[in-house]
Amino acid sequence: MSSIKTLSLAALAAAALSACGGGTGAADNRDDPPPARGNIATAVLAGKATIADIDAGTAAKGLQPLSGKAKCDVDIRYIVYFTRDPLGQAATATEGVLVPSGSDPACSGERPVLLYAHGTSTAHATNMADVKNNSEAALAMAMFAAQGFIVVAPNYLGYDKSSLNWHPYLNAESSGVDMVDGLRAAKAHLAAESAVKPSAKLLVSGYSQGGHVAMAVHKIIERDYAAEFTVTASAPMSGPYNIVGFGDVVVNVQPNAGATIFAPMQLTSYQKSYGNIYSTPSEAYQAPFDASAESLFPSDKSVSELIAAGKLPADPTFTKLFGTGGLLKDSFRAGYATGGFRKALQTNTLLGWTPKRPIALCGGKQDPTVFFDINTSVSAADLKSRGAPLMGAYDLENLSSLPAGVAGQTVYFGFQQAKAAAGASAQGQYHGGLVPPFCTALARGFFQQVLASGL
Repeated sequence: MSSIKTLSLAALAAAALSACGGGTGAADNRDDPPPARGNIATAVLAGKATIADIDAGTAAKGLQPLSGKAKCDVDIRYIVYFTRDPLGQAATATEGVLVPSGSDPACSGERPVLLYAHGTSTAHATNMADVKNNSEAALAMAMFAAQGFIVVAPNYLGYDKSSLNWHPYLNAESSGVDMVDGLRAAKAHLAAESAVKPSAKLLVSGYSQGGHVAMAVHKIIERDYAAEFTVTASAPMSGPYNIVGFGDVVVNVQPNAGATIFAPMQLTSYQKSYGNIYSTPSEAYQAPFDASAESLFPSDKSVSELIAAGKLPADPTFTKLFGTGGLLKDSFRAGYATGGFRKALQTNTLLGWTPKRPIALCGGKQDPTVFFDINTSVSAADLKSRGAPLMGAYDLENLSSLPAGVAGQTVYFGFQQAKAAAGASAQGQYHGGLVPPFCTALARGFFQQVLASGL
């Protein structure tokens, strides 16, 4: 696929920071009001993936039975836009916008928009415009943009060339603001610069952390931005929607796979957002982790490098939260029930709301990272209890929960075959590798069904 090399992204970031008043000298306009949310600092056509490129990639990965062959070339656009951090301060964030093009009728005119939220990443350089090196971006391109959807994929505050030096991880309100502003910027850019235009059809999806973000965005758009956008449908996937219930289990019963990575991201996010998680990091973290945990992620170093440097517990399952050599102090766990961390989890739990537009959930019951029964099952039951338009709660381990006919059977048996092929490594690959393409295929089918029905 084409490299993202049209312009220096560092130069774009410098321009954005200058526009934010981040320069020095008499002409830096310090007293000017901050740019409006969703304003564009810079936007470029950064690359292009052809049908041949995309088909070669999906064939090599064995994805074509799910994705189908590409109908469209994809223009890759990169935007730096203005938003607000959780404290209401102006900040910049970046995004990839994947736009179909070509002679097929699905690739021209006004196209439905997928607002896509990516999963947890520890890498500071995460960029959804980098389809060559970002597997989630490549999946979104193959499954959606190459089939005629415009994909708007914010990188989130704190990643890539964002001006914020931390990430508001699993902060529902902040995520909503960031994603809405990314959508505004993308639609404005495409209206001015692209032959292919966004239609009024707005679909929302995301995986893992992005599942939480997608559900939060659906809720927040209907609550706060209904005059500007209408959600057509949403499909959150494998997300921690019931964060407080999930946290109760992780802290008190069973740490999930990845807990020692997710914990510092959450603690930093909520401490900087709300200020009441701890007085100093050493109240929460064991030594020597207390010295660096607050500024650990997003990182320019790999997780293995951080472990080698003694900044994370040397535990291959990433579950060593407490006890000797663990990440967190037992005293922090003892105060969890009444402490600021659990209150923050409660604030960001996505139960008790009723979407106006169709929603479908997807995940796998054996997920060791985001527990299905505590999150997807509880969320589905909560939505059903208030008569929400829940169109599916797909469990890849349960054929009867999937769409009827060939579509559901293809996904179910394909997933079971992928698990069998993974062998002993299936559990390690389950959340991050095995589930995403199959849930994404179900999400696309759900969206196509909603669009075809005219709902």
